Amino acid sequence: MSTAVLNKPIEILLVEDNPADIRLAKEALRDGKVMNNLSVVTDGVEALNFMSQTGKYSDAPLPELILLDLNLPKKNGLEVLQSLKADPELKKIPVVILTTSKAEEDIVKGYNLYANCYITKPIDLKQFLEIIKTIETFWLSVVSLPSMAGNLQ
Repeated sequence: MSTAVLNKPIEILLVEDNPADIRLAKEALRDGKVMNNLSVVTDGVEALNFMSQTGKYSDAPLPELILLDLNLPKKNGLEVLQSLKADPELKKIPVVILTTSKAEEDIVKGYNLYANCYITKPIDLKQFLEIIKTIETFWLSVVSLPSMAGNLQ
């Protein structure tokens, strides 16, 4: 059952290193229809630490949706995706790749690593905001997400 139906905020993790895209995503989600808590990390290693709740992320909430850029420092998005989907505790969390790459190779690799969706970021500001709102509407209002509070297996 979708947690939006339960009227509880949805936990979202944005893995993005571009400050402008972070700002736009925050703005779009803040103005959205679904209550959400957005956490942001800016590189692949930080994303994996957040997801494993290690170091400064020991109290981090497990997200119910991950928005993942591919072009990240330290560990790229495909490496992050591969690690997440190989972990039995994390593999059910939907991962939406949100990146500037239109390369067919990246799209194929993303889906081969079990990305739930691949979206190419538009350059236009208005279109970018619309994409974020569409992601929110689909993934947080339409789709039923597994509860992160219970056992994921």
